[in-house]
Parts: sequence; C-alpha cells; structure tokens
Amino acid sequence: MKKIGLTGGIGSGKSTIGRIFKTLGIPVYDSDKEAKTLIQTNSEIKDSLISIFGEAAFVRGQYNKEFVSQHVFGDKEKLRKLNSVVHPEVKKHFETWCAEKSEKGAMYIIKEAAILFESGASQGLDSVIAINASEEVRLARVMNRDRIELSEIQKRINNQLTDEERSSRADYVIDNSGKTLVTPQVIGLDKIFRAS
Repeated sequence: MKKIGLTGGIGSGKSTIGRIFKTLGIPVYDSDKEAKTLIQTNSEIKDSLISIFGEAAFVRGQYNKEFVSQHVFGDKEKLRKLNSVVHPEVKKHFETWCAEKSEKGAMYIIKEAAILFESGASQGLDSVIAINASEEVRLARVMNRDRIELSEIQKRINNQLTDEERSSRADYVIDNSGKTLVTPQVIGLDKIFRAS
C-alpha cells in the first residue's frame, strides 16, 4: 500500500483536497486533527505539555490551544519542544492506522500534514503532494475561517516553509490559488497512484 503525503501552508486548502480524495474512496489521515485528539487523550503528552507550558496549557481538563499557540509561534525553542512531545506519538498512531487500512485493502492512503517536511514526517512516504496558493489568498481564507488577527496568521506562515521550498521537495504540486479547478488535478493524481 502506497503512502502519499499531502502538505501545504496554512490556508492552502489541505482539508478541501483531502475531502476530494475521500470522495474517491481514499483513506485520509489528518495529522493535525489526530494530534489534537492525542493531546487531549494521551496522559503522557498532557503531563509533558504542562511541564513545558505550565498548568494553563489545560483549562478544566481541556487543551488550551490558544494559550500554547501564543507561546510557540514566537518562540522556536518552545515550538521545537511541543513538536518533540507530539510528533512521535502521532507517528506511532499513523503506523497503526496504516496497518488497519492495509488490512482492509486500501490501494493507497493520504497523510495530510501542514508541516510534513519540517517535522520529518515525510520520511517513509512514497510520494508527496504540495498545495500552492498565494499568500494573499491564504491570508484571506484563514482570516475568514478562524477569525484571528493578521499578525497571528503571519507568525504561523513564518514558521512554515514557503510554497517554493515545499514544491521543490514535493513530487507533485496542486495549484489551489483559485485560478485552476482542483478536482481535475486530484482525479489526475488519483489515476497515477492507482496505476503505479
């Protein structure tokens, strides 16, 4: 079973592209969503985050994402610590998930992750798709979706690779700038992955 990575900067449209693959019957592993679930349910992760960020990392037992985000997106060392706690657990979870999908006969799976290259999660994948969209388009999408300040979005963008860097490392690129239809691009890639 092939493992295909899907990555792009904040607001590039990873979830949208992932949904298209799902409609084609392809299992999609949403790394960011699974990480949030693990942070909430894994006591080892929870204890480690409290030791790094203090008790305010969790409020009444719930992960305080806004509090942690404010600390990590301006501090590369704290971001590194957060990733060193969460990423190994996500990797283990992904491997178990892949084994289940393989047993069910999946031809290939998609692993969706914002920082696929930055985190090293691209290792062990057969191919990677990068999604490109102009920064202007991405900023508008995120401001619309998350209702957060422009400066906060800019901090997150600054912690991620540029589209150019991502594209140069990827095997395939999807243009999601709004000028080209994405569904035909996804269908074209699906044909490639099913044939190989």
